[in-house]
Amino acid sequence: MAGEDPQTGELKRAQGERVREERKREGEAIDDEEGETHGRRAEKAEYLREKLEERAEAERRKLEPDEG
Repeated sequence: MAGEDPQTGELKRAQGERVREERKREGEAIDDEEGETHGRRAEKAEYLREKLEERAEAERRKLEPDEG
């Protein structure tokens, strides 16, 4: 995580936690509709976490010295 903006890292961790929470709620849902809602929320949080990972990678590349 070196070279990664601290805010990006914190957002990534928060989205990872959100994925875990929503997956847990999905499993505990009392009906299909509630389960689907939590499943969609988990998918969205995972998508955002992946985008933050891409952002972190771009931040790391930006800080690397140019080769050439």
